[in-house]
Amino acid sequence: MSKKELVKYFYEVIVSENMLDELAKYISEDCVQKIGEKTIFIGVDGMKQHLLALKKTYPDYTMKIIRQYIEGDYVISEFIMKGTHKGDFIGIKPTNKVLEITGVDIDKVIDGRIVEHGGAANTFETFFEHRLIRPV
Repeated sequence: MSKKELVKYFYEVIVSENMLDELAKYISEDCVQKIGEKTIFIGVDGMKQHLLALKKTYPDYTMKIIRQYIEGDYVISEFIMKGTHKGDFIGIKPTNKVLEITGVDIDKVIDGRIVEHGGAANTFETFFEHRLIRPV
């Protein structure tokens, strides 16, 4: 698989189908998360905990990659995440509404595994549209 194909398969199949036992095939033990200029170690276990937390909020969520770009070892993926809001999220009570959240993931792939993950999800727009947050 090319780096783009690997990242697409990871999100659309492994993540979407909750195949957490397969994470070590796609995530490096040394994987870090980039948040701005901060680097945080997450490894396979950290990625698993992140995905489990998402599944608590959106148990049926799936991801669809709609565009990808590659620059060296970095794969930039624009995505749509779709799932039913069934768990608390930052103090927002479950609505049982199906929400679609767009975003961008930036993953660095070396030797067939993701070694660095970062990106952003556009939750604000979706929450505002569904009146889960309001202007002050």
